[in-house]
Amino acid sequence: MSNRVFITEAEAIKEEFKGRTNFWMCRPEIADAQGLQICRAALPAGEGHNFHRHPELEEVIYVLEGEVEQWVEKEKHILKPGEVAHIPRDVIHATFNSSGRDVIILAILSPASQKGPFLVDMSGEEPWKSLRA
Repeated sequence: MSNRVFITEAEAIKEEFKGRTNFWMCRPEIADAQGLQICRAALPAGEGHNFHRHPELEEVIYVLEGEVEQWVEKEKHILKPGEVAHIPRDVIHATFNSSGRDVIILAILSPASQKGPFLVDMSGEEPWKSLRA
């Protein structure tokens, strides 16, 4: 655990996934975080984070640049810069960039750690795999 209070993007934990790049700016591995995690995510045009849930975490998606197609359960909303979606613990959700340009979001999760899995992929199960079809 680190006790850093100032963290640059160069010091962030970088994760590359098909469809997004995550920069973990705050979590126990890089800061003395106990109550929250912050991820700055870049979603290229046409990509996103398919339907999933966080069994022990609640989350806020905050749009910095661009627009996202945000799903919370079966409800869809287009989020623009400065807008948020709150996702309660264990609620299925997804974030897609259906625009023609890159999108930057902040994902803010709480608490900073969990005992079970961080994420459970739901994209292969109904109704989630057919919801956007």
